[in-house]
Amino acid sequence: MKEYSTKDIRNVVLLGATKSGKTTFAEAMLYEGKVIDRRGSVEDKNTVSDNNELEKLNQRSIYSTPLYAEFMGTKINIIDAPGADDFVGETYSAMAVCESGVVVVNAQQGVEVGTENIIRIANKKKFPLIFAVNQLDHEKADWDNVQATIKEAVGPKAVYVQFPANPGTGFDGFVDVLMNKYYHFTDANGTREDLPIPAELADMAEEYRQALIEKAAEYDDTLMEKFFEVGELTEDEIRKGLNIGIISGEAYPVFCVSARKDIGVKRLLEFTKNVVPAPTSDDSAPASLFIYKNEVEQHLGEVSFFKVMSGTISAGLDLEDPSTGNKERLSAIYAVAGAKKESVPVLHAGDLGCAVKLKNSKSGTTLSLPGSGVVWPKVEYPAPKFRCAIKAKVQQDEQKLGEALKKISSTDPTVIVEYSKELRQTILSGNGEQHINIVKWLLNNEYKLDVELFAPKVPYRETITKVATAQYRHKKQSGGAGQFGEVHLLVCPAEGELNTKFKIDGKETQLNVKTSETMEMEWGGKLEFYNCVVGGAIDLGFMPAILKGIKEKMTEGPLTGSYARDIRVFVYDGKMHPVDSKEIAFIIAGRNAFKEAFRNAGPKILEPIYDVEVMTPAEYQGAVMSDLQNRRGMLGDMGADKGFAILKARVPLAELYRYSTTLSSLTSGSATFSMTFADYQPVPADVQDKLLKAYQETEEEE
Repeated sequence: MKEYSTKDIRNVVLLGATKSGKTTFAEAMLYEGKVIDRRGSVEDKNTVSDNNELEKLNQRSIYSTPLYAEFMGTKINIIDAPGADDFVGETYSAMAVCESGVVVVNAQQGVEVGTENIIRIANKKKFPLIFAVNQLDHEKADWDNVQATIKEAVGPKAVYVQFPANPGTGFDGFVDVLMNKYYHFTDANGTREDLPIPAELADMAEEYRQALIEKAAEYDDTLMEKFFEVGELTEDEIRKGLNIGIISGEAYPVFCVSARKDIGVKRLLEFTKNVVPAPTSDDSAPASLFIYKNEVEQHLGEVSFFKVMSGTISAGLDLEDPSTGNKERLSAIYAVAGAKKESVPVLHAGDLGCAVKLKNSKSGTTLSLPGSGVVWPKVEYPAPKFRCAIKAKVQQDEQKLGEALKKISSTDPTVIVEYSKELRQTILSGNGEQHINIVKWLLNNEYKLDVELFAPKVPYRETITKVATAQYRHKKQSGGAGQFGEVHLLVCPAEGELNTKFKIDGKETQLNVKTSETMEMEWGGKLEFYNCVVGGAIDLGFMPAILKGIKEKMTEGPLTGSYARDIRVFVYDGKMHPVDSKEIAFIIAGRNAFKEAFRNAGPKILEPIYDVEVMTPAEYQGAVMSDLQNRRGMLGDMGADKGFAILKARVPLAELYRYSTTLSSLTSGSATFSMTFADYQPVPADVQDKLLKAYQETEEEE
C-alpha cells in the first residue's frame, strides 16, 4: 500500500437501519477500490464485513468493521456499523473517528425509525451525512416514497445529486445532475456507460439541476452572487458549495445505488474523494492516536483499532498513555479491511489502522509521545436500555464469570457490569435484549460458562411519613469492664422548614439544638442529625458513635432491608455511666433506638421512577400508550416529530424489565426509546403489601 498524506484520506461510516444493505454496499466499495476482486454476499456468508462467527450465524452486523478502498489516489477508510439499535455503541465509536457518514436507505421502505435515530444522533453531534438510496433494483422500490420520507426526516436540507431513470427490477441507470450525465450500467459488476441525458428525462434533469445549483449557492456568498448574476455554476463551484453545506450540516446530498449490482457505487466514491470533508488532523503535531475499538481475534490475540489523531505513527514507535503513564510499543501497524491486515510502515494524521497485542490499552485510550501530555476525549455512549442480573449456574464458576465479563466489557464499553452491594447481585446492562443475548452467547461458547439471566432486584428506598420517638438502653456486664449507653431520640421526615417543637411523652416539648449535621447519603437522599441533649446527660464525645449506629441501620431498612433516606433525627436525652459508657455501647443504643422509632414513624417504601421517551410510528401509538399504562406509567407530554409520535411517561423501574423487547414486539421493531432516572416516589399501598409479604417470606426462608 502506498503512503497517504492527510489531505488524501477520507473517513466515512456506513449507517442505516437493519436490512438497508450496508454490508453489501461495503462489499461493492471494496470491489471498486481494488481491495477484493470478487464480491461476496451476506447469504453466502463470505463478505469482508460481517466476518465474525456470530454475524454469520445471525446474518446481520453486530460489530463495526473497519475497511478501506484505494480510489483515485485517495485512501477511503470505511467503517460498516450495525443497523440495530441494540448495537448502537459500535456506531458511536465509529462516528467518533470519521468525518462523515453515508446513510444507506432501503428504497422499499424509505427512511425508517432506525435511520431517523441515526439522523438525530448525527444532528446532535453536528456530524455530516450523505444519503445513498439502495436496492433501487428491487420490485418494490418506491422513489416517490423515498423522497417523501427523506423530506420528512431532513426537510429542505436534502440535495438531490441524482435521480433513478427506472427504479424497479429493470433499474440499470440514473441521471447525475452534478455531472450532467446519464450513467447506464451494462452488467451486475459496475460496468457503466457515461451517456448524454436522454431527451425524455431532460426536463426532469433540468429541474433537479437547478435545485442542486441553488442549494450549492446557498452555502457561500461568493457562489450566491455569481448565481444571481449568471444563473449557473461550474461543477467545481457546485462541489465547493456542497462541501461547505455538508460540513455545516445544512446539506444532505442524495445518491442512487444498487449495491447488489454495483450500480452507482463508483460514482459515490468519486464524490467522496472530491467533496466529502477530509480529516482536520495536524500532520506536523506530536504523534498521538486514539483507540476507538478493540477486539480479540483467534489467531492474532487482542487487536486495537485506532485513529491517528495527530502527527505520524510508525512501526516501532514508543508511546504512552498520559492518564496512567503506561508505555506501549507499536511493534507493527496495519491497514485494515475486515479480517485482512496489511502491514504498513507509517500512517499519517487522520488515518485509521490497528495494532496487535498492546499490553494495557483498551477502547477509549489515548496514546501519545511521552511527555507531550496529549489526551483525546473518550466516546460518550448512550445510557443502557436493558438490565438484568447474572450468575453462574455452578457456584464455583463465579470468579471465572467475573473475569469473562471484565474481558467482554473491555472490548464493548456499552456492556456495563457492576456488583450491587445493596442488591447482592451482579447487574449486567446493555443496549437491548439482543445485545445481552450476544454476551450470553460469548460466555457459553467462548468462555464455556453456563450462566443464568434473570430480573434484577429493584433498589427500593425506605423513609418515614410521621413523627415517632424511641429509647434504648444497652447494658452489658460480664465479669470485666461493662458496656452502658442509653439513647432517647425522635425521628421525622426531612422535609420543609426545620421544626423543633414536638409532643414527647404527651407533653409539648421545645428542643434546643446544640449541634447539627446534614449528610447526603451515597444512595440518595439525606440524613439530618441534631444533638438536643441538655444537662450533660450524654457527653458530646459520644454523639459521633450514636450517629454511626444510626447510619449503620439506614443501610438496612426494617421493611425490605433497603437503604433508608430523608430522615431527621433529634437526640434529646439519654444516660451514661462514668466507667462503663463506651463508644460501642452508644453505637448499639443509637442503632436500636433508631430502628424502633423508624418502625413507628409510618415507614414507606419508595421506588425508582424513570422518565421514558418513546418514538413510534403513529399507527402504534395507542398500543404503546396502553402498555405504558399497564406498567403503572403516568403519561405526560405527547407530540409528533417528522411522522412519528413522541410519548413521554414516568414509569417505575420495577415495571421496565424487558421493556425494549416488548416495545419491539408491539411495533414490529419500528419504535425506539430512552430512559433516564428521575426520582424516588412512594409505591402504591397494594404494591407495598406485596413487597412486605415477599420480604417476610425471604427472611423466613433464610
